[in-house]
Amino acid sequence: MNQTRNVGVRRALPLAVVLSAAALISAGPAVATTTGGDAESQSGAKPTVVLVHGAWADASSWDEVTRSLQAQGYPVVATANPLRSLSSDSDYLAARLKTIKGPVVLVGHSYGGAVISNAAVGNPNIKSLVYIAGFAPEPGETTGQLASKFPGSRLSDDPKAPIPTALNPVPLGGGPTNVDLYIKADKFSDVFLSNRLEADQAAVLAASQRPAGAATLNEPSKAAAWKTIPSWFLVDTDDRAIGTDNLRYMAKRAGGTTVEVDAAHDVMATDSAAVTQLILQAADGARPSLAHTGASKQTAALATTAVFAVIAGSVLVIRSRRI
Repeated sequence: MNQTRNVGVRRALPLAVVLSAAALISAGPAVATTTGGDAESQSGAKPTVVLVHGAWADASSWDEVTRSLQAQGYPVVATANPLRSLSSDSDYLAARLKTIKGPVVLVGHSYGGAVISNAAVGNPNIKSLVYIAGFAPEPGETTGQLASKFPGSRLSDDPKAPIPTALNPVPLGGGPTNVDLYIKADKFSDVFLSNRLEADQAAVLAASQRPAGAATLNEPSKAAAWKTIPSWFLVDTDDRAIGTDNLRYMAKRAGGTTVEVDAAHDVMATDSAAVTQLILQAADGARPSLAHTGASKQTAALATTAVFAVIAGSVLVIRSRRI
């Protein structure tokens, strides 16, 4: 009789070990996989960085930043900004953003900051906003008003002038407000670059600048996405286009993470590394984590199952020793 009982116990011992091991194995993969969320969240994929240029520039102004981000594995879209009016430019960007799947870090330089503030509203994929020497208006504010709130901008030496004196208007017909605005060639290096590039480099940028419609200065903003989406701000301390104090004012009002850099308004040309670094901070904050996908709950439940299985196995071992 005792021999029969001992045989039964010996058979129970391997079964307890198998149950414990199986439970531990089933808990393991839950750390690497997730439940819920889309494919991008499940794989922990890096967010797409969308770069939006401002007035008197184009998408090529992001070239160095784009190369740096791509080298670290980030998908990048350096989109065109039509520079026609704040409402139409925002609608254009919003349509482009709808075609991008997964999380997005949305970056705007200068006037591009006002555009992203409007275009991001209502798009759940936008996880972070990054303002690179950029406007962050409240609804009802214009970029022209914000650039003249505090001294610092050199776009105009006459605050009463209908068009800033550093700008050259080109009438397009159809009314006095239908004009394109260029920075005057002899003002470009000072206003846009704070004279920080070689004269020949500055001359090339001045010659290739894209004009902005007058409505980019005087059309009120309709939204402020920075009120609901985490934001990062780069303030250049030698800004002669918007004005450093105006940038500080907007960054403080928004309550975003702010860094100050000794650079010109076109900070991508004078310090692209600082721009890249701030975008990477925002991108890191936008990446999904296990806590966001629900995997932590699944992992905890499976781990608990494993613990109980081990305890059950231990009880059988103790009983066998007693027998």
